Amino acid sequence: MNILLTGASRGIGAATLELLNASGHRVAGHSTRGGNGLLSGDLADPSAPRRIWEDALEQLGGRVDALVNNAGIFEGVAVDAGDDEWDAAWVRTMQINLNSSAALCRLAINHFREGGKGGRIVNVASRAAYRGDSPNHWHYAASKAGMIGMTKTIARAYAGEGILVFAVAPGFTVSEMTEEYLTGRGGAQILADIPLGRVTSTTEVAEAIRWLATDAPAASTGSVIDLNGASYVR
Repeated sequence: MNILLTGASRGIGAATLELLNASGHRVAGHSTRGGNGLLSGDLADPSAPRRIWEDALEQLGGRVDALVNNAGIFEGVAVDAGDDEWDAAWVRTMQINLNSSAALCRLAINHFREGGKGGRIVNVASRAAYRGDSPNHWHYAASKAGMIGMTKTIARAYAGEGILVFAVAPGFTVSEMTEEYLTGRGGAQILADIPLGRVTSTTEVAEAIRWLATDAPAASTGSVIDLNGASYVR
């Protein structure tokens, strides 16, 4: 399959890129700055999704079979921040996490419909979409909840055309928490809240993404896979 993967330079994205490549797929990976074979594009710029999409089409010979929206940011803002700082944080987070993903979904859907062969989309959301997040991350939780709502809407709208859409909702992953932090003050509290007794690995999330993007049965379209060690159970 030909796959476009955003946010492929580190963490979940890098693990997914490695796994998809090892599985024999052709992947156009993306990062903000590019390099090392990755497409470049700053998703804070509303015009970036189309440029990234067109660059991916060129790299993949004119056909994308699956889109993985993984790129995102996790930047806090305090409730007592100034109005300008608060507004800027919301605009930036929504643009990168939700608006750019929506733009790429739209481009993918139109591409899939033109080809008449359908396609797949996997959106990387978060446990925060259901459980919420810290007092400094209202905007992050809202952006990921929006991604879930978008995923389910797209699934209902286009399943009949062979366009399948899924999401994953990880909790903390190894890439977000260093070993030093996990053994320190914050880590003990985090681990105490995870019945599995450890944080999720990027490899585990990558495997879920790979399966959804390539092998998941069509009847599961609209599904969200939780990967949080039972720290939040729906």
